[in-house]
Amino acid sequence: MSSSTTQKAGNYLTSMIIIGVLFFIFGFVTWLNGTLIPFLKLACELKTDTQAFFVTSAFYMAYFFLAIPSSSILQRTGFKNGMALGLLVMALGSLIFIPAANTRNFALFLTGLFVQGAGLSLLQTASNPYISIIGPIESAAQRISFMGICNKIAGALSPLILGAIVLKNASKLEQDVLAATSEVQKAALLDELAQRVIMPYTIMAIILVVLAVWIRRSALPDVNMEADLEGDDKVATNKTSVFQFPHLLLGALCIFMYVGAEVMAGDVIGTYGKNLGFSLDQAKYFTSFTLISMLLGYIIGIVAIPKYITQESSLKYAAILGVIFTIAAFLTKGQTSVTFIALLGLANAPMWPAIFPLGINKLGKFTKIGSALMIMGIAGGAIIPLVYGEISKSLGFQMAFMVTMLPCYLYVLYYAVAGYRTK
Repeated sequence: MSSSTTQKAGNYLTSMIIIGVLFFIFGFVTWLNGTLIPFLKLACELKTDTQAFFVTSAFYMAYFFLAIPSSSILQRTGFKNGMALGLLVMALGSLIFIPAANTRNFALFLTGLFVQGAGLSLLQTASNPYISIIGPIESAAQRISFMGICNKIAGALSPLILGAIVLKNASKLEQDVLAATSEVQKAALLDELAQRVIMPYTIMAIILVVLAVWIRRSALPDVNMEADLEGDDKVATNKTSVFQFPHLLLGALCIFMYVGAEVMAGDVIGTYGKNLGFSLDQAKYFTSFTLISMLLGYIIGIVAIPKYITQESSLKYAAILGVIFTIAAFLTKGQTSVTFIALLGLANAPMWPAIFPLGINKLGKFTKIGSALMIMGIAGGAIIPLVYGEISKSLGFQMAFMVTMLPCYLYVLYYAVAGYRTK
């Protein structure tokens, strides 16, 4: 083996490890939201589920507003510095939780979540196209599936860790709050609850700063996206605007629908379980069930794609599974219904690894801005839970869940069959 080949292999491995660590961080921070929804509903005395779902809205709307600015920042900083900056922004968002907890101010909590989302937007805008183009586009879904395993292991752990800290004896605390004989006693109980987030989020901020320093000093190689992707790219040659790529625009909408469905299955499952009659002590762990299901899906993706099945086919079958599990959840009750919601994680797992590389395929010089548009689609996680919260008031939570989710999976199915095709 030549020295240049060895160096390339070393750079590839280094890049995979660093991006894997970043995807672990994505997962850990992102999937804390499922625990924060019931936590903040109780601590901040929110009246409705829709109000609580603003947790996901504040977090995911950051992607919509920051994706294109993130692309511009990365052009100036490069990948490595941009990733370090993203981690520092996330650390700042974590620290905002301290005054938010001390005042039990819901708006301040949402501000912290938005700032965390802004940092993640920068990281995602860099890391997703990076992992897509570091190797052949045909195996991009496999590489993203590896990253997905890192992401979902962290995602499965984070609700367990945070839930055990901030929602310890939550059902008893709910009863104590209801039984409080004075507003002073009630406020004291809720103040104690709110301050439970200070320690874990302070530790998180410290870890994020340490990681930022590590990334800044790492040997992460930069890549020239345009050079790597223009090669034999005839589709982009005569294009003058990113909006001339229908598969990209349809792909961004597909990301919107998919992320909305993913957040519903992962973050809303706890509220869904509570509406079915489960206690908060039980429901606080339901997010982890969905993430374990997604982890299994990623492992299947690594084994099967592209050796046994194409990215396009995996997306198609995943969408069909999503439709089946959604209908099954509506037709059942209790633990069975919750299980089908958790199994949506299995259906969701192949979607991002397939949609993202298909959306940015053959964009050439428009790859960076195209990636930013795809990242903007993550705003689906902000909008779709709110839609569910509103229509559940009139349709009931199970019917509303099905009505919200089926269009998402049907659109993903359309993209897998026809929407992804380049002209």
